Amino acid sequence: MIPLFDLTRQYSSIKEEIIVAVDKVLASGRVILGPEVKKLEESIADYLKVNYAVGVGNGSDALVIALRAMGIKKGDKVITTPYTFFATASSIVRNGGKPVFVDVEPESYNIDLNQVEYVLKNETVFGIIPVHLFGQTVDLEGLNYLKEKYGVKVLEDCAQSIGSEGEVNGEIKKSGTVGDAAILSFFPTKNLGAYGDGGMIITNNVEIYEKSKTLRVHGAKKKYLHDEIGYNSRLDEIQAAILNVKLKYIDLWTEKRAKIAEKYAIEFEKRQLPIKFPKILEKSYRYHVFHQYVIEFESNKIREKVKEHLKNNSIGTSIYYPLPLHLQKCFKDLGYKKGDLPVSEKLSQTTLALPIFPELTYSEIETIVEKIKEAMEG
Repeated sequence: MIPLFDLTRQYSSIKEEIIVAVDKVLASGRVILGPEVKKLEESIADYLKVNYAVGVGNGSDALVIALRAMGIKKGDKVITTPYTFFATASSIVRNGGKPVFVDVEPESYNIDLNQVEYVLKNETVFGIIPVHLFGQTVDLEGLNYLKEKYGVKVLEDCAQSIGSEGEVNGEIKKSGTVGDAAILSFFPTKNLGAYGDGGMIITNNVEIYEKSKTLRVHGAKKKYLHDEIGYNSRLDEIQAAILNVKLKYIDLWTEKRAKIAEKYAIEFEKRQLPIKFPKILEKSYRYHVFHQYVIEFESNKIREKVKEHLKNNSIGTSIYYPLPLHLQKCFKDLGYKKGDLPVSEKLSQTTLALPIFPELTYSEIETIVEKIKEAMEG
């Protein structure tokens, strides 16, 4: 069996460190917002070269809290992508805002900034939530240009992209450092994943930082004294301890993911199959951290045939995302219809995520690609 993702292989390599870290927390008796959370916040801020980080319960909460801390008001419009996980758009609605969906680029699958600018020219918009999808950085230069030219707020969704990089005015910057704020997810399958839920808000803005810290503990700056109604969204101390162990390995694991992506590309190129797969670009920076390895077929029929063949050969796959957000039932009142955002709609029917995690072996990759060839030739 070759799983889509395997947490057990990674755990076996760091098991002793994890056990020591968890035992230290339990022995201390500090299990809520203790020194491990503080250490992780400081370490992540240092890693990303930002001023502040706030640990919260999960990535979805991070989006909701960050938007609110940035000052969103009821009825405010926020531009985002329909080709992403539900939480990106739901965070806008949960704050009383209105999502404005813009299609994605057919090459990167990231939000099309040219289409974003068209909306900005014609509508009054509070902000933008770009998603660095599958680990590939959105054009940071273009994003920074829109932020400065139109004065909109930018909340970067880095749930899948910790450590990815881009370029702004000749300077290499990590994703999450161009916007007013950004969020991370520590869901177990993420590149930096906990053994449970977890999330983080990162920012260079002290007001967003202070507001986020207050909102995560029911809106209280001092215990039992509530300035506003907030949330119960605290990063767990045990999960923070686990993440402090894992953070030491993040760059090593990212390099392994890049090597795996390179091996996939070599195997696909050998077989000359009619598949679109991520090309390994020559960059002076880490433009892609390969949270997912997603390939694209010519039709839904071929995609389904390959998916079934891989399943029959005990190879895990997944579809990200089977129905774009603008066509979801809960967003029906926004008025979008089939055909409005054609690139996202096509990708939902033709893309397939293949196994990728740092411990995946080259022989397993060869098997996966060979089975895809079998399915397509059959």
